[in-house]
Amino acid sequence: MPDTHLAAAIENGINRRLVPILRARGWHPRTLPYVGYGNQDFVRILGRVLLTRGHEPLTAAEQPVEEDLTSRRGWRSYVTASVGYMPVTVRVGDRDYPATADRGGYLDVVISDHGLTPGWHDVTITAKAAAPVTERVQVIDAGARFGIISDIDDTALVTLVPRPFIAVWNTFIRHGSARKVVPGMAQMYRDLLAEHPGAPIFYLSTGAWNIMPTLVQFLRGHRFPAGTMLMTDWGPTNSGWFRSGQEHKRHALRRLTAEFPHIRWVLVGDDGQHDPYLYREFAQEFPSRVAAIAIRELTPGEQVLAHGSPIAVQEVGTARRAGAAAEVGGGDGESLAPKLKAALRQP
Repeated sequence: MPDTHLAAAIENGINRRLVPILRARGWHPRTLPYVGYGNQDFVRILGRVLLTRGHEPLTAAEQPVEEDLTSRRGWRSYVTASVGYMPVTVRVGDRDYPATADRGGYLDVVISDHGLTPGWHDVTITAKAAAPVTERVQVIDAGARFGIISDIDDTALVTLVPRPFIAVWNTFIRHGSARKVVPGMAQMYRDLLAEHPGAPIFYLSTGAWNIMPTLVQFLRGHRFPAGTMLMTDWGPTNSGWFRSGQEHKRHALRRLTAEFPHIRWVLVGDDGQHDPYLYREFAQEFPSRVAAIAIRELTPGEQVLAHGSPIAVQEVGTARRAGAAAEVGGGDGESLAPKLKAALRQP
């Protein structure tokens, strides 16, 4: 087993000292459930155990009335104290499954032989000394052959990342309500899923898990389809000071490919970061698993704010091929939708 990186050791030391102090000041463990997924063979339960001032359970679906996440400053989402290695019990149906959060308080548990039927279900997560919370889990039918994997930042909503100053401003200073929806994207996703009942959508982002509840409210408020969010932790790892966003996306794409071997994916992203390159790379490696690639093309102004240049990092054509997959581009969902539908009709 590799040695713990200095960054992770420092973070662990801070948490060991901070948690007892906060507990003495009246803070209590609370569980934040994310959105899980699975199929007939497994379900993956995601969440995090934190210390907070209050007693009410946090949920990703329904926040307490007093917590208006869309009006809170972004930095508040990052002021948390994780509870590492907390014992947790996951109840699926009438069976309990013991688990343990990792050093950052994150819960990532895969449960087999769960007995759940295809569709949406509720499971219960109970961390030690915390109130039980309910997590939504989508069990995807074995017959599903279509799915969507979508980026979030600058694809579904505009936050103008990753240019460091803008990212910090949007994340830590501006209100959550300052995010702007990309026109037509929600409708495009709803139409595609309506044509494939039971098909899943996954929101794959390099953003931090801390802001997930805010994003859930934002996406729901703009009528995006419900789906699992696969985000990351910006903090230290056992191998370095920061996680790689590109590697996070690569790993998630490959994991979903292995978990759902019969699904062909529509990959949706934007040309402000590395989505075109990553998606083309994936399509070349797994040509039979990509139905199409759709890239939202940022405006020149958004390109400047995103990476300092008015020209896209990766040029995107409106009818080019990426491996065996058609690739289309457009400024928003309204322009992408007809091109994407035409591409999906191609043999």
